[in-house]
Amino acid sequence: MKIHSVKLRNINSLQSDQVIELDFMQTPLADTGLFAIVGDTGAGKTTILDAITLGMYGKVHRNKNEKEVMSYGTADSLAEVEFEANRQLYRSKWNIRRARNKPDGAIQPARRELS
Repeated sequence: MKIHSVKLRNINSLQSDQVIELDFMQTPLADTGLFAIVGDTGAGKTTILDAITLGMYGKVHRNKNEKEVMSYGTADSLAEVEFEANRQLYRSKWNIRRARNKPDGAIQPARRELS
């Protein structure tokens, strides 16, 4: 399996109104065979890995409840992974939102898609 891209919004410490995209098929990441995710404490390293596992499996290993990964004070969260396996391209998506798209709304069931 080869990950092509990761998209995320409002996961843990990476809170944003816009979708954050990491494209592993673009320079400079596409030009390297191996790379490391590095940064200061709280920079979002684990959040990137959480987005990958949420997008692919719908859960993260350290949280019992998926709503725990939604950034505080937000109304929705998204994790999407585009990957290649057996020479086929797939997109796996996970998202969760609050009722009425309000930060104080009740958590709605997570939605998952694979295409």
